[in-house]
Amino acid sequence: MTSTFAFDITQFFPSLNHCMLPLILEKAEFDPKVICFFSNYLIGRKTQYFWNNFSSPFFNVDIGVRQGLVLSPILSTLYLALVFHILEKCLKILKIPVSILSFVNNGLIVAQSKILTILNSFLFCSYNIAFSLLEKFGLIMEHGKIEVFYFFRLHGVFDPLSLNLSALGGPILCSRNTWKYLGFIFDRKLSFYQHINYYANKAISTIKYMKILGNSVCGLIPHQKHLLYKSCILPITLYGFQLWFHNKAPLSYPLKKLKKMQRRVATWN
Repeated sequence: MTSTFAFDITQFFPSLNHCMLPLILEKAEFDPKVICFFSNYLIGRKTQYFWNNFSSPFFNVDIGVRQGLVLSPILSTLYLALVFHILEKCLKILKIPVSILSFVNNGLIVAQSKILTILNSFLFCSYNIAFSLLEKFGLIMEHGKIEVFYFFRLHGVFDPLSLNLSALGGPILCSRNTWKYLGFIFDRKLSFYQHINYYANKAISTIKYMKILGNSVCGLIPHQKHLLYKSCILPITLYGFQLWFHNKAPLSYPLKKLKKMQRRVATWN
């Protein structure tokens, strides 16, 4: 049995500590010139607000990197790398066998065990350590966006216990039958039927609304329909197809859905 614990870091980019970043670069053994550059670039910055004729005094800006800047992804990655490195060392010392995946401000804690209560204890301890560590680095884990999901391949009814995080100030988490994460729809047995069905139906809906692209004289010509199919319909239908299209994966259900979508495209209705 495998469980995944998804968490989100609130206001990640605006919360990065400027004084901490040069120390992280020094710990990572960057060149002193690079460390000096970022120290001058970040530390000692000030801002002032204007509103009509009003102007505020200067305020110190000692946290945050602006989203959209070229350096922001690099600085944020280096910031998180140290956080998760320390987290993995703490979990290893405590002999908590979990894996950590990070997608910028979204993270996953993955644990495996044959006993559900042991799985929940792994997640509970990992959450407690991760929350405390992130707080020390000036980052906050958002309770409202925490999710838990269990993968279970055996047949029969599976009703997992809820994960109670109220003792740590968190919510009581109950696992659902499907889980949508970063646009991918997972089910307990990783069949991805719901994922395939969702995006095939979304593609069919998109085809219906494309009829309005024609003018009052005539509709779209075949060349235009073909262009829309390749640029709009196919990317929707095949989003995340690497999840279900691989060696030894049963393809009867996906092909059935794709054929249905293809017929609707061919008749344009």
